[in-house]
Amino acid sequence: MRTIPLFLIWLTLPALASDHTPPPVQPATAFPAVEVHGDEKVAIAAEPYDTKEKESIFRVDYLGHGVMPVRLIVTNNSNRPISLRDARILFMTAAGDKIQAAEPEDVERLMTRSEREGKKIPMPGPIPAIKLKPKASNRDIEQDFDTFEYAALVVEPHTTRAGFLFYDVSQLDNPLQGAKLHLHKLRNADGDELFYFEIPFDKYLKSKSSQMN
Repeated sequence: MRTIPLFLIWLTLPALASDHTPPPVQPATAFPAVEVHGDEKVAIAAEPYDTKEKESIFRVDYLGHGVMPVRLIVTNNSNRPISLRDARILFMTAAGDKIQAAEPEDVERLMTRSEREGKKIPMPGPIPAIKLKPKASNRDIEQDFDTFEYAALVVEPHTTRAGFLFYDVSQLDNPLQGAKLHLHKLRNADGDELFYFEIPFDKYLKSKSSQMN
């Protein structure tokens, strides 16, 4: 997780446009991919936005460019605040590789590269005119990050905070299978580090599969 500037908006503020609105905040335990630490009274869930329907809340087609939006939900049921100021939130692949959350400029570079490489694909014979979706502007990406990115440095007692992190999974064929969201360096009000969280995305995939059957 990158260090989040204090000036980023909190996700409880209204979205910039009515059709690009963060989902309602629910307790972490309402999601299938969740880890609960009973002694610390903290629950954290990870909800991938891995379908076109789910990612329609954004201004940009992240999935189409190899970027996986993951919603992070942090519920603090203790009587004291917890801090994510120093937190590290990594996408751990099935092979054990750790991917840091992307920043807007990382997404822009990835999209520019994927569009450039896509134009290099040879096509035999005459090519009919193809109407391409306009390239996402820097402004679209910045607005999405301002509206949706996880920005709560502190989670107050008996409170849930939620927001999105964006991961470059363009080199992975099945990015969620066997992968986990790994969190460490979360601290309590005394500055003591909480036990790390490791949330398997397979829990989400299993729930998704059962809903389809």
